[in-house]
Amino acid sequence: MFQGRVLIRRLLCYDVTLYESIQFSSAPWKVQRRCMSRESLSEAYVRTKQKCESKKLPPDVNKRAVFACNELDLKEVNVYGFDYDYTLAHYKPSMDFLLYNLGRDTLIQKHKYPAGIAELEYKPGFAVRGLHYDVEKGLLLKIDSFLQIQLGTVYRGLSPVSDEEVLRLYKNRVIPIAYVESQVKNVHDVKIKMVQLADLFSVPEMSLLCNVAEYFERNHIDYHPEILFRDVKSSVQNGHPVMHEIVEQNVSEYLEQNKDIRKFFDRLVAASKKLFLVTNSPYRFVNKGMELLVGNDWMRYFDVVIVQARKPKFFTDESRPFRIYDCESRTRLWDRVTSLEKGKVYYEGTVKQLQDMTGWRGEQVLYFGDHPYSDLADVTLEHGWRTGAIINELTHEIETLNDPEFKMNCNWLQMLTQLIEDFQDCESAEDKEVVAKWMAERDDLRQKIKCVFNKQFGSVFRTYHNPTYFSRRLFRFADIYTSCVTNLLNYSVNHTFYPRRGVMPHEYTSYFV
Repeated sequence: MFQGRVLIRRLLCYDVTLYESIQFSSAPWKVQRRCMSRESLSEAYVRTKQKCESKKLPPDVNKRAVFACNELDLKEVNVYGFDYDYTLAHYKPSMDFLLYNLGRDTLIQKHKYPAGIAELEYKPGFAVRGLHYDVEKGLLLKIDSFLQIQLGTVYRGLSPVSDEEVLRLYKNRVIPIAYVESQVKNVHDVKIKMVQLADLFSVPEMSLLCNVAEYFERNHIDYHPEILFRDVKSSVQNGHPVMHEIVEQNVSEYLEQNKDIRKFFDRLVAASKKLFLVTNSPYRFVNKGMELLVGNDWMRYFDVVIVQARKPKFFTDESRPFRIYDCESRTRLWDRVTSLEKGKVYYEGTVKQLQDMTGWRGEQVLYFGDHPYSDLADVTLEHGWRTGAIINELTHEIETLNDPEFKMNCNWLQMLTQLIEDFQDCESAEDKEVVAKWMAERDDLRQKIKCVFNKQFGSVFRTYHNPTYFSRRLFRFADIYTSCVTNLLNYSVNHTFYPRRGVMPHEYTSYFV
């Protein structure tokens, strides 16, 4: 690659003698900058553009692939654990509309919000998972893995906030880590200033929050951002029991069918793997969904079934006992639980008791969930389980990545950025004007690439060039990730997932990359 880069630089120099002087100069690009005219800069741009257009586009990414953040050998895994919502069960858009409408109605009926809010409809596609809400300032925003705000993705209500106002409010683009991570670290004595909306159930919540804030702003109604946030959050959460009842009556209206789940379970059982389910959802709701997905005999696949586990407390508490849930009487029994039996349903409990009663520990356990924090963080950091994240948005993201126009734009963005980097220190006003035009083109290109994922906030996984904060946590807590758990059917139960060797900034001119 180093040789290739030298070749590109050679193309940008039009005198071999000059090129040789540049090669061995202590300040190589200064010589070249002095010789560059507007015409030669234009020539460099044209040649770089032609080279970009001649490049073969990269192959498509398989949207049903499993991606590795850490090496994972499935031969070492004897126990498979699963969350339910958005892990085994994937919901149709009708679920978002239902949760939004229930939350909106509760705001009006319980919290006495203005009746005009009833006219505010859910806006699908407005928000993406992984955004942060600033509780004090009432702003919804996207930050990257370096805790930098991505300018152009900050909203008050449904209205974008100008870059100038963002910098005035935050003083700079970097948010202090204590401001962001008090919630993640469960610091209870610190007032939470910013919360991340990290699961798909939070998407309609974000939409309701922004709709109501926009209503208040446009009607000049004074409000406290933190009070609005807490009212919306509690209203959506209070709507979940009602949602459970509605979905139970018509599961197929809300749940995506996946005919491969039974096949997946059959293969695991045939390989003598143990299976368990730990979910925050109630039994009747889970039972209706699993009957649709797997069949009426779904429980025969699971060695342990735990409902209403209250994660993440299930992974952090130590003294909360298991209770047996009687499916017939729909009551929790008071019997002491000393062992976990197949065919029974358990309520609450802790991961410590689960491990003590089953002997399932460490790297023999692979647990799948959709929430990087409440599902995956504690089990990998504290208990050494292997983890798999189910990220439903991967399907849309990869379909976008595979679009030929997107690939071409990404290639050109990389090469244009390199062109700017190589000539940014030009000295003449004429040269600086040319480079400024390149930078303006780069800004337009970055915005275009962002908007193909989501017009307001872009990709779940990237800011303009850095991973998002959501990606940072995902890659830390998940050994593997994929769009659907049944994508593992594309691999054997003895498969080893290997992460790609990432290129560090100081390596990209190496012969070996």
